[in-house]
Amino acid sequence: MSGHILLAYGFDGKGGGTALNGKEISQHLEDDKLAWVHLDANDPKTPEWMQAEISYLDPFIIEAILAEETRPRLTEIGDGAIIILRGVNLNEEGDEEDMVSIRLWIDAHRIISVQRRNVKAVKTLESKIKAGTGPANSGRFIGMLLSQLFGRFEPVLTALDERTDDTEEAVIRDGNTQLRKDITDIRKKAIVFRRHMSPQKDAVSQLRMAEFSWIDDKDRRHLQENYNFVLRYVEELDAIRERAQIVKDELANMISDRMNKNMYILSMISAVFLPLGFLTGLLGINVGGIPGSENTSAFLIFCGFLSFVILMQLVIFRKLKWI
Repeated sequence: MSGHILLAYGFDGKGGGTALNGKEISQHLEDDKLAWVHLDANDPKTPEWMQAEISYLDPFIIEAILAEETRPRLTEIGDGAIIILRGVNLNEEGDEEDMVSIRLWIDAHRIISVQRRNVKAVKTLESKIKAGTGPANSGRFIGMLLSQLFGRFEPVLTALDERTDDTEEAVIRDGNTQLRKDITDIRKKAIVFRRHMSPQKDAVSQLRMAEFSWIDDKDRRHLQENYNFVLRYVEELDAIRERAQIVKDELANMISDRMNKNMYILSMISAVFLPLGFLTGLLGINVGGIPGSENTSAFLIFCGFLSFVILMQLVIFRKLKWI
Protein backbone atom coordinates (compact mmCIF):
# COMPACT_ATOMS: atom_id res chain seq x y z
CA MET A 1 0.00 0.00 0.00
CA SER A 2 1.43 3.40 -0.98
CA GLY A 3 1.96 6.15 1.59
CA HIS A 4 -1.03 8.30 0.70
CA ILE A 5 -3.42 5.30 0.59
CA LEU A 6 -3.77 4.00 4.13
CA LEU A 7 -6.11 1.13 3.26
CA ALA A 8 -8.51 0.01 0.54
CA TYR A 9 -11.10 -2.77 0.45
CA GLY A 10 -13.66 -4.22 -1.90
CA PHE A 11 -16.70 -5.50 0.02
CA ASP A 12 -18.26 -8.90 -0.60
CA GLY A 13 -21.72 -7.85 0.65
CA LYS A 14 -21.59 -10.34 3.56
CA GLY A 15 -19.45 -8.41 6.07
CA GLY A 16 -16.07 -9.29 4.62
CA GLY A 17 -13.82 -7.77 2.02
CA THR A 18 -10.68 -8.06 -0.06
CA ALA A 19 -7.72 -5.71 0.26
CA LEU A 20 -7.10 -3.69 -2.90
CA ASN A 21 -3.85 -2.39 -4.37
CA GLY A 22 -2.73 -0.18 -7.22
CA LYS A 23 -5.15 0.14 -10.14
CA GLU A 24 -7.59 -2.25 -8.46
CA ILE A 25 -8.66 0.59 -6.18
CA SER A 26 -9.73 2.92 -8.99
CA GLN A 27 -11.44 0.09 -10.88
CA HIS A 28 -13.46 -1.06 -7.87
CA LEU A 29 -14.46 2.54 -7.03
CA GLU A 30 -16.02 2.80 -10.51
CA ASP A 31 -17.71 -0.62 -10.39
CA ASP A 32 -21.19 -1.31 -9.09
CA LYS A 33 -19.85 -3.26 -6.09
CA LEU A 34 -19.02 -1.33 -2.94
CA ALA A 35 -15.37 -0.33 -2.40
CA TRP A 36 -13.64 1.77 0.26
CA VAL A 37 -10.39 3.71 0.11
CA HIS A 38 -8.96 5.59 3.09
CA LEU A 39 -6.43 8.35 2.37
CA ASP A 40 -3.91 10.45 4.27
CA ALA A 41 -4.72 14.13 3.68
CA ASN A 42 -1.26 15.18 4.89
CA ASP A 43 0.44 13.40 2.00
CA PRO A 44 0.89 15.71 -1.04
CA LYS A 45 0.13 12.78 -3.35
CA THR A 46 -3.43 12.49 -2.05
CA PRO A 47 -4.91 15.49 -3.98
CA GLU A 48 -3.08 14.35 -7.11
CA TRP A 49 -4.44 10.81 -6.80
CA MET A 50 -8.00 12.02 -6.20
CA GLN A 51 -7.93 14.38 -9.15
CA ALA A 52 -6.52 11.64 -11.40
CA GLU A 53 -8.50 8.61 -10.22
CA ILE A 54 -11.90 9.95 -9.14
CA SER A 55 -12.17 12.97 -11.42
CA TYR A 56 -15.70 11.84 -12.32
CA LEU A 57 -16.86 13.16 -8.94
CA ASP A 58 -17.82 16.81 -8.48
CA PRO A 59 -14.65 18.87 -7.79
CA PHE A 60 -16.50 20.38 -4.84
CA ILE A 61 -16.43 16.96 -3.15
CA ILE A 62 -12.66 16.65 -3.38
CA GLU A 63 -12.20 20.21 -2.15
CA ALA A 64 -14.57 19.70 0.78
CA ILE A 65 -12.98 16.52 2.14
CA LEU A 66 -9.44 17.90 1.77
CA ALA A 67 -10.16 21.23 3.51
CA GLU A 68 -7.79 22.24 6.31
CA GLU A 69 -10.47 23.24 8.80
CA THR A 70 -13.74 21.34 9.00
CA ARG A 71 -16.88 21.29 11.07
CA PRO A 72 -19.14 18.23 11.44
CA ARG A 73 -21.81 18.39 8.76
CA LEU A 74 -23.64 16.49 6.03
CA THR A 75 -24.05 17.76 2.48
CA GLU A 76 -26.32 15.79 0.13
CA ILE A 77 -25.28 15.60 -3.53
CA GLY A 78 -27.57 13.38 -5.58
CA ASP A 79 -27.63 9.88 -4.08
CA GLY A 80 -24.41 10.49 -2.15
CA ALA A 81 -23.23 12.66 0.69
CA ILE A 82 -20.21 14.48 2.04
CA ILE A 83 -20.06 13.57 5.71
CA ILE A 84 -17.59 15.18 8.11
CA LEU A 85 -17.39 13.65 11.58
CA ARG A 86 -15.33 14.14 14.72
CA GLY A 87 -14.03 11.64 17.23
CA VAL A 88 -12.25 12.00 20.55
CA ASN A 89 -8.48 12.17 20.24
CA LEU A 90 -7.10 8.97 21.78
CA ASN A 91 -3.68 9.22 20.17
CA GLU A 92 -0.57 9.28 22.34
CA GLU A 93 0.47 12.75 23.48
CA GLY A 94 -2.82 14.13 22.18
CA ASP A 95 -5.45 16.11 24.09
CA GLU A 96 -8.84 14.44 24.23
CA GLU A 97 -10.66 17.66 23.44
CA ASP A 98 -8.53 18.21 20.33
CA MET A 99 -10.91 15.98 18.42
CA VAL A 100 -9.79 14.18 15.27
CA SER A 101 -11.82 14.40 12.07
CA ILE A 102 -12.73 11.97 9.34
CA ARG A 103 -14.17 13.25 6.07
CA LEU A 104 -16.09 10.98 3.68
CA TRP A 105 -17.77 10.84 0.35
CA ILE A 106 -20.23 7.96 0.48
CA ASP A 107 -22.77 6.64 -1.98
CA ALA A 108 -24.15 3.24 -2.94
CA HIS A 109 -20.96 2.05 -4.66
CA ARG A 110 -18.00 3.87 -3.16
CA ILE A 111 -16.66 5.21 0.11
CA ILE A 112 -13.76 7.66 -0.01
CA SER A 113 -12.51 8.74 3.40
CA VAL A 114 -9.72 11.09 4.42
CA GLN A 115 -7.95 11.72 7.72
CA ARG A 116 -5.28 14.14 8.90
CA ARG A 117 -4.63 12.38 12.20
CA ASN A 118 -5.00 8.78 13.24
CA VAL A 119 -8.62 7.73 13.76
CA LYS A 120 -8.82 4.53 15.81
CA ALA A 121 -12.38 3.83 14.66
CA VAL A 122 -11.05 3.24 11.13
CA LYS A 123 -8.65 0.55 12.36
CA THR A 124 -11.50 -1.13 14.22
CA LEU A 125 -13.62 -1.19 11.07
CA GLU A 126 -10.72 -2.68 9.13
CA SER A 127 -10.38 -5.43 11.76
CA LYS A 128 -14.08 -6.23 11.45
CA ILE A 129 -13.81 -6.47 7.66
CA LYS A 130 -10.88 -8.85 7.99
CA ALA A 131 -12.87 -10.95 10.45
CA GLY A 132 -15.91 -11.03 8.15
CA THR A 133 -18.09 -9.05 10.60
CA GLY A 134 -17.80 -5.69 8.90
CA PRO A 135 -20.41 -3.68 6.99
CA ALA A 136 -22.21 -5.26 4.05
CA ASN A 137 -23.20 -1.99 2.38
CA SER A 138 -22.79 1.78 2.64
CA GLY A 139 -25.63 2.17 5.13
CA ARG A 140 -24.12 -0.39 7.50
CA PHE A 141 -20.70 1.23 7.05
CA ILE A 142 -21.78 4.68 8.20
CA GLY A 143 -23.77 3.18 11.08
CA MET A 144 -20.78 1.16 12.31
CA LEU A 145 -18.44 4.14 11.90
CA LEU A 146 -20.75 6.34 13.98
CA SER A 147 -21.01 3.64 16.66
CA GLN A 148 -17.22 3.38 16.87
CA LEU A 149 -16.74 7.15 17.07
CA PHE A 150 -19.46 7.73 19.66
CA GLY A 151 -18.60 4.63 21.69
CA ARG A 152 -15.09 5.97 22.30
CA PHE A 153 -16.53 9.22 23.63
CA GLU A 154 -18.54 7.49 26.39
CA PRO A 155 -15.63 6.84 28.85
CA VAL A 156 -14.23 10.33 28.24
CA LEU A 157 -17.58 11.90 29.11
CA THR A 158 -17.95 9.65 32.16
CA ALA A 159 -14.48 10.67 33.40
CA LEU A 160 -15.33 14.35 32.92
CA ASP A 161 -18.60 13.91 34.82
CA GLU A 162 -16.82 12.15 37.70
CA ARG A 163 -14.19 14.87 37.79
CA THR A 164 -16.99 17.44 38.06
CA ASP A 165 -18.45 15.49 41.01
CA ASP A 166 -15.07 15.33 42.76
CA THR A 167 -14.43 19.03 42.26
CA GLU A 168 -17.90 19.94 43.50
CA GLU A 169 -17.38 17.84 46.63
CA ALA A 170 -13.94 19.40 47.23
CA VAL A 171 -15.35 22.91 46.91
CA ILE A 172 -18.12 22.21 49.41
CA ARG A 173 -15.67 20.54 51.80
CA ASP A 174 -12.64 22.83 51.59
CA GLY A 175 -13.46 25.89 49.52
CA ASN A 176 -9.87 25.92 48.26
CA THR A 177 -9.25 28.83 45.89
CA GLN A 178 -6.85 26.68 43.85
CA LEU A 179 -9.86 24.62 42.69
CA ARG A 180 -10.80 27.47 40.37
CA LYS A 181 -8.25 26.19 37.87
CA ASP A 182 -9.87 22.72 37.88
CA ILE A 183 -13.33 24.23 37.41
CA THR A 184 -12.13 26.35 34.50
CA ASP A 185 -10.50 23.31 32.87
CA ILE A 186 -13.71 21.29 33.20
CA ARG A 187 -15.78 24.06 31.63
CA LYS A 188 -13.25 24.48 28.83
CA LYS A 189 -13.36 20.76 27.97
CA ALA A 190 -17.16 20.67 28.08
CA ILE A 191 -17.39 23.70 25.80
CA VAL A 192 -14.89 22.32 23.27
CA PHE A 193 -16.55 18.88 23.19
CA ARG A 194 -19.98 20.42 22.75
CA ARG A 195 -18.75 22.67 19.95
CA HIS A 196 -18.08 19.54 17.88
CA MET A 197 -20.83 17.25 19.17
CA SER A 198 -23.72 19.64 18.62
CA PRO A 199 -23.26 20.01 14.81
CA GLN A 200 -22.50 16.29 14.70
CA LYS A 201 -25.92 15.67 16.23
CA ASP A 202 -27.48 17.75 13.46
CA ALA A 203 -25.52 15.84 10.81
CA VAL A 204 -26.70 12.47 12.14
CA SER A 205 -30.27 13.75 12.34
CA GLN A 206 -30.09 14.91 8.74
CA LEU A 207 -28.59 11.59 7.68
CA ARG A 208 -31.35 9.49 9.26
CA MET A 209 -33.97 11.59 7.47
CA ALA A 210 -32.22 11.52 4.08
CA GLU A 211 -33.80 9.53 1.23
CA PHE A 212 -30.69 7.68 0.05
CA SER A 213 -31.16 4.42 -1.83
CA TRP A 214 -28.37 2.81 0.24
CA ILE A 215 -30.02 3.43 3.60
CA ASP A 216 -32.80 0.97 4.45
CA ASP A 217 -35.08 0.74 7.49
CA LYS A 218 -32.56 -1.27 9.50
CA ASP A 219 -29.89 1.32 8.83
CA ARG A 220 -32.27 4.07 9.92
CA ARG A 221 -32.86 2.29 13.22
CA HIS A 222 -29.10 2.16 13.79
CA LEU A 223 -28.82 5.83 12.86
CA GLN A 224 -31.62 6.61 15.32
CA GLU A 225 -29.67 4.86 18.08
CA ASN A 226 -26.54 6.81 17.19
CA TYR A 227 -28.59 10.01 17.17
CA ASN A 228 -29.88 9.19 20.66
CA PHE A 229 -26.31 8.64 21.84
CA VAL A 230 -24.99 11.94 20.53
CA LEU A 231 -28.09 13.78 21.77
CA ARG A 232 -27.46 12.42 25.26
CA TYR A 233 -23.80 13.45 25.03
CA VAL A 234 -24.77 17.00 24.12
CA GLU A 235 -27.27 17.17 27.00
CA GLU A 236 -24.72 15.80 29.47
CA LEU A 237 -22.09 18.28 28.26
CA ASP A 238 -24.60 21.09 28.81
CA ALA A 239 -25.28 19.77 32.31
CA ILE A 240 -21.56 19.51 33.11
CA ARG A 241 -20.95 23.04 31.88
CA GLU A 242 -23.85 24.40 33.96
CA ARG A 243 -22.76 22.46 37.04
CA ALA A 244 -19.21 23.75 36.67
CA GLN A 245 -20.54 27.31 36.49
CA ILE A 246 -22.65 26.74 39.61
CA VAL A 247 -19.64 25.28 41.45
CA LYS A 248 -17.55 28.24 40.34
CA ASP A 249 -20.19 30.67 41.66
CA GLU A 250 -20.41 28.73 44.92
CA LEU A 251 -16.63 28.89 45.33
CA ALA A 252 -16.67 32.62 44.60
CA ASN A 253 -19.42 33.09 47.21
CA MET A 254 -17.44 31.10 49.78
CA ILE A 255 -14.32 33.16 49.12
CA SER A 256 -16.36 36.35 49.32
CA ASP A 257 -17.97 35.26 52.61
CA ARG A 258 -14.57 34.36 54.01
CA MET A 259 -13.19 37.76 53.02
CA ASN A 260 -16.22 39.57 54.42
CA LYS A 261 -15.82 37.71 57.70
CA ASN A 262 -12.15 38.68 57.92
CA MET A 263 -12.99 42.30 57.11
CA TYR A 264 -15.71 42.24 59.78
CA ILE A 265 -13.25 41.03 62.41
CA LEU A 266 -10.75 43.71 61.41
CA SER A 267 -13.49 46.33 61.51
CA MET A 268 -14.51 45.26 65.03
CA ILE A 269 -10.91 45.40 66.21
CA SER A 270 -10.52 48.86 64.67
CA ALA A 271 -13.79 50.04 66.25
CA VAL A 272 -12.69 48.82 69.69
CA PHE A 273 -9.24 50.39 69.56
CA LEU A 274 -10.24 53.65 67.87
CA PRO A 275 -11.37 55.42 71.11
CA LEU A 276 -8.47 53.85 73.02
CA GLY A 277 -6.04 55.27 70.46
CA PHE A 278 -7.72 58.65 70.76
CA LEU A 279 -7.44 58.68 74.59
CA THR A 280 -3.84 57.47 74.71
CA GLY A 281 -2.88 59.94 71.99
CA LEU A 282 -4.61 62.77 73.86
CA LEU A 283 -2.84 62.01 77.13
CA GLY A 284 0.48 61.46 75.40
CA ILE A 285 0.92 65.01 74.11
CA ASN A 286 3.94 66.82 75.56
CA VAL A 287 2.22 69.89 77.08
CA GLY A 288 1.46 70.96 80.61
CA GLY A 289 -1.77 70.24 82.43
CA ILE A 290 -2.05 66.55 81.60
CA PRO A 291 -4.29 64.93 84.29
CA GLY A 292 -2.50 62.50 86.60
CA SER A 293 1.01 63.55 85.65
CA GLU A 294 1.86 64.00 89.36
CA ASN A 295 -0.06 60.92 90.59
CA THR A 296 1.92 57.66 90.84
CA SER A 297 -1.31 55.62 90.52
CA ALA A 298 -2.52 57.46 87.40
CA PHE A 299 -1.30 54.76 84.97
CA LEU A 300 -3.25 51.99 86.71
CA ILE A 301 -6.31 54.20 86.99
CA PHE A 302 -6.09 55.04 83.27
CA CYS A 303 -5.72 51.34 82.33
CA GLY A 304 -8.81 50.57 84.37
CA PHE A 305 -10.64 53.36 82.61
CA LEU A 306 -9.62 51.98 79.23
CA SER A 307 -10.87 48.54 80.27
CA PHE A 308 -14.18 50.12 81.26
CA VAL A 309 -14.39 51.84 77.86
CA ILE A 310 -13.79 48.48 76.09
CA LEU A 311 -16.49 46.83 78.19
CA MET A 312 -18.99 49.59 77.44
CA GLN A 313 -18.20 49.33 73.72
CA LEU A 314 -18.86 45.60 73.75
CA VAL A 315 -22.18 46.16 75.52
CA ILE A 316 -23.22 48.82 72.99
CA PHE A 317 -22.12 46.61 70.03
CA ARG A 318 -24.11 43.75 71.50
CA LYS A 319 -27.26 45.87 71.82
CA LEU A 320 -26.81 47.10 68.27
CA LYS A 321 -26.37 43.45 67.18
CA TRP A 322 -23.04 44.20 65.54
CA ILE A 323 -21.56 41.15 67.27
